[in-house]
Amino acid sequence: MTQEKTQLKEFLESISVLQWVLSFLLLGVACIILMVYLMFTSLWPLSALYFVWLVMDWHTPERGGRRTMFVRKWKVWEHMRDYFPVKLVKTAELNPNKNYILGSHPHGIMCAGAFTCFSTESCGFAEAFPGMRASLAILAGLFRIPFNREYIMSAGLYPVSKPSLVHLLSKSGKGNAVVIVIGGAAESLASSPGLNTVVMKERKGFVRVALELGVDLVPVYSFGENELYQQVIFAEGSLCRRLQDLFKKIMGFAPCLFVGERFVLLPYRTPITTVVGSPISVPKRVMPTDEEVDHYHTLYMEALSKLFHEHKVSCGLSENHKLQII
Repeated sequence: MTQEKTQLKEFLESISVLQWVLSFLLLGVACIILMVYLMFTSLWPLSALYFVWLVMDWHTPERGGRRTMFVRKWKVWEHMRDYFPVKLVKTAELNPNKNYILGSHPHGIMCAGAFTCFSTESCGFAEAFPGMRASLAILAGLFRIPFNREYIMSAGLYPVSKPSLVHLLSKSGKGNAVVIVIGGAAESLASSPGLNTVVMKERKGFVRVALELGVDLVPVYSFGENELYQQVIFAEGSLCRRLQDLFKKIMGFAPCLFVGERFVLLPYRTPITTVVGSPISVPKRVMPTDEEVDHYHTLYMEALSKLFHEHKVSCGLSENHKLQII
């Protein structure tokens, strides 16, 4: 029998999620404004010193970052987990003597499932997969923002760039599970309740990296991710959609017009179940051919589709729900 939450507990959950949403949307901009503001005050030496530090420390995010368990174990992440709630489901073992690339789907508006499961300790990834260390790779441009980069590095976030992936998967020992949200910004524009659409057909870079480094691929699907917000989806070719695509091309992420449950920004309290699939064995190829990349890309899409259909009913979807891969 489910225990009823107290008003205090619900308040703490809402505040925890709200701070995460505001950080996702505004922290980078706020850090830039703060940096510029300090330059025109008596505290300008702080900005100057930080700028020197930034130049000296520029490549740290791609060389292992500065992950701290203190941030990953904040109590606020447990309240955030309970808000939806978010649950991690294991379907197969991951060998701690190997490294893996986990492809996370779908992006949704803010990747709540992927962040909670793989960038915090609140969902028990380390307990479910002993000896494994999860690392969520995100937009590389965020690590160029003053102050903001220090915060996201402390949570164990890494740039989704080739040098960063190579370092994590070949120079940081074994037992690394690097999580990449394959669909990226393009997939966020397709996020809407009732839809299960993933952008995959032309996303093959992660497969090439897996072949070059000889790391296995693991599909991951977060059921409920697309149910968190109502989004206005503009038709392909419309002026608004062209502006979204232009912004995405320039900035690397897409501006979405969405609304949540309360205060516009709070997502709906919809359960998120993040299911980690079985590994796909990938051989090591110094220079993989296009045919090899296409082959393992096809195997990955088939495994993702199988994972979706095997777990959709137990995760709240009807039997007739389909996964659309575009």
